[in-house]
Amino acid sequence: MKVVIWAGGLGSRISEESHLRPKPMIEIGGKPILWHIMKIYSHYGYNDFIICLGYKKEVVKEFFSNYLVYNNDVTFDFKNNKTTIHTDNIDPWTVTLVDTGLSTGTAGRLKKVRDYIGDETFLVTYGDAVADVNIPEVVKYHKESGKLATITTYTLAQTKGVLNIGANGDVLAFREKEEDDAALINAGFMVMEPGVFDYIHSDEQMDYEMLKTLAGEGKLKAYHHNGFWQCMDTQRERQKLEAMCTSGNMPWKLW
Repeated sequence: MKVVIWAGGLGSRISEESHLRPKPMIEIGGKPILWHIMKIYSHYGYNDFIICLGYKKEVVKEFFSNYLVYNNDVTFDFKNNKTTIHTDNIDPWTVTLVDTGLSTGTAGRLKKVRDYIGDETFLVTYGDAVADVNIPEVVKYHKESGKLATITTYTLAQTKGVLNIGANGDVLAFREKEEDDAALINAGFMVMEPGVFDYIHSDEQMDYEMLKTLAGEGKLKAYHHNGFWQCMDTQRERQKLEAMCTSGNMPWKLW
């Protein structure tokens, strides 16, 4: 089963880092967050990746073209024009890197890798979030549902104080956050059938519109994840993930 990862956006909310490299290539624990995501899938035996590129695509291509050299001891024999990689631990990955455009929407990027996916069920996720999602369980749940797509949902807690405002603009209450203030979000780690391509009508269409249409037709299922999930939209979130790596408390590290 192939894994599609969206890695082509501008990452404007973390511009302190993304002006040099695409957001999925920003490092936590000395490795790009994209690498961490791939290791999660690989832990469950999903090793065939299709990565949708766009912004600064050359950074991703350079990383994978030199992946073995960067991550292993290496001997360069210049006299005999020979390179030897010294390793007993090679990731069993097949990685297809596809230029899907600079400003293409996520569903549009999906459409552009259609030929690489084939006619089988496939997995899709964002290139900026890690989790301890049991992916085979999500796949089983999806298969049993008979739907065209399944998203993994996560309850994102409110982190700020909350205002209750009356119809006339009066502040009725200023209170601390409560459990009911949490929002249910699409956390990625999705499962889809090839039939979803019939719902992509433009290269620029975002996945939100595609999923909205599927939901309206009763063809979308939600698998709720109660464990760990964390995205990396901002520098503060990157620092949070980095601190977790430094402390060794990495709930997403299943490998």
